[in-house]
Amino acid sequence: MKHYLEEYQRWLTSAVFDEDTKRELRALSDEKEIEDRFYQDLAFGTGGLRGVLGAGSNRMNSYTVGRASQGLADFLRKEGMEGGVVIAYDSRHRSEEFACDTARILAANGVKAYLFESLRPTPVLSFAVRYLKAAAGVVITASHNPPAYNGYKVYFADGCQVVPPYDKRIIACVNAVSYEGVKRISLEEGKARGLIETVGGQVDAAYLEAVKALVLSPEALASEAKHIKIVYTPLNGTGSVFVPRILKELGFSNVFVVPEQEAPDGDFPTLKYPNPEDPAAFALALKLAGEKGADLVLATDPDADRLGAYVRERNGEYRRFTGNMSGILIAEYLLRRRAELGLLPENRADGALVTTIVSTDMAKALAAYYGITEIETLTGFKYIGEAIGRFEAAKAQNGGKTDAKKGAYEYLFGFEESYGCLTGSYARDKDAVSAAAALAEAACYYRSKGMTLAEAMDDLYARLGYFEEGQSSLSFPGADGKERMEARMQQLREAPPGCLGSVRVLAVRDYLCGIRRDLTAGEESALTLPKSNVLYFELEGEGWCCVRPSGTEPKMKLYFGAKGHSPLSARKNTEEILRGASALLEA
Repeated sequence: MKHYLEEYQRWLTSAVFDEDTKRELRALSDEKEIEDRFYQDLAFGTGGLRGVLGAGSNRMNSYTVGRASQGLADFLRKEGMEGGVVIAYDSRHRSEEFACDTARILAANGVKAYLFESLRPTPVLSFAVRYLKAAAGVVITASHNPPAYNGYKVYFADGCQVVPPYDKRIIACVNAVSYEGVKRISLEEGKARGLIETVGGQVDAAYLEAVKALVLSPEALASEAKHIKIVYTPLNGTGSVFVPRILKELGFSNVFVVPEQEAPDGDFPTLKYPNPEDPAAFALALKLAGEKGADLVLATDPDADRLGAYVRERNGEYRRFTGNMSGILIAEYLLRRRAELGLLPENRADGALVTTIVSTDMAKALAAYYGITEIETLTGFKYIGEAIGRFEAAKAQNGGKTDAKKGAYEYLFGFEESYGCLTGSYARDKDAVSAAAALAEAACYYRSKGMTLAEAMDDLYARLGYFEEGQSSLSFPGADGKERMEARMQQLREAPPGCLGSVRVLAVRDYLCGIRRDLTAGEESALTLPKSNVLYFELEGEGWCCVRPSGTEPKMKLYFGAKGHSPLSARKNTEEILRGASALLEA
């Protein structure tokens, strides 16, 4: 019998699995569906779990979540890590159930669980881990995935998503757990024994105070906030309370929330999928913005770590800001204000703007303009969070003083192209709540100078050059999808292209091998970032293209960018790179 059918039968007959689960499995008549549910265990990767909800070993359910939680408890006990685990959850189906189950399992293993009283944004979880001095954190969310998904993300004591070497140690502990080996006690028993504690308002207040402490233009807020009209949509997620609250506390009195998308709802009834990167997610918000004459239109994903934005032009039309655009404009505002207030490091090179290898090259130009250091990490905000921790550790070793030569940087801002940024070091993950506050504050500042946000962006392009970026992906569905992706990456690694379309490849960075190959000079040099299955092509004309397998979906992800002497030329350059790269992947 095929392995997946054996596993299917085990779930149908074992006393471990409840009757509702078995009923769902008995109703399956398509063997392909059975194969997809059981051909593998839902992988606990470097960020945790993410998958489609349902019964089966390759699905998000109480049993796969149970193994993850038991494995995390085993890891913490094995490593002797004390302080407990903070647990948060978003508005997706079964999120609260999975969060409570995680608390019950941790408590059964003698690990204290701090369980949020109701749904919370992911950045609040990141903040809470450090605020409560916990050993780890868990947030139940599938971020911006379609409604059928949910996920389980693990955070470490620094409030950052788990990074090497601890990620592999946790994975090993999870993989060693059987469904039968998961321990549970009731919530009531856990609370009675002091092993489950409900948290909420106190953490919220401390988090919001930390965000408000980052304000750099109180005078502009006082004079202009009442004139700025903002339309906001939480896309039926966790931002519904926090974003309007922070905006109100900063003085914005004209904030209009899209009513159809205000209440938390795991069905996301007005959306195909709740992703602020998708222009379609803004349809209702833009309609309301037109009715209200809004200056700024904001959207956050279900766990409120990503922010999307549209800004109003002088002619009344709305311009879409990509994650790169909003990230770089917030960075420009913060750096400009710090420079005006004398808050940049005395030696400006000691200040760090941190971004990822797949984010806009405009970050390099902006850092050079202000004389600060631009630092790149691998894709994923956890690496930006890890960098903040390194800076702080180096500063502590240097007597609290910044010194770029010793790695003791002052963190000034961090962002990635996937609509995520962090304005301060109070957390270690991207934060759409603070990003919304910073962009709204910037709108006030520029309004006080007689400018709109669109004009501020245009001014930045005029100073630094016209940069354009994009992203695409190619799906590899089915049981053999991972193998086909690996084969495609290996082909590119062994025989890298000389051109992408008509654009010549100048160098190839192979982050798995840790080598940069200069195709023009025929020379090799070592890369300094950790090894990862990523290929990066440096192109003529200041263009670039990066290819990597997704860590959460069966997709090959493609990132690209270029610079031009005008918006049109930059767009044409990126279109040519995309054409060439897509042809390469589909070959």
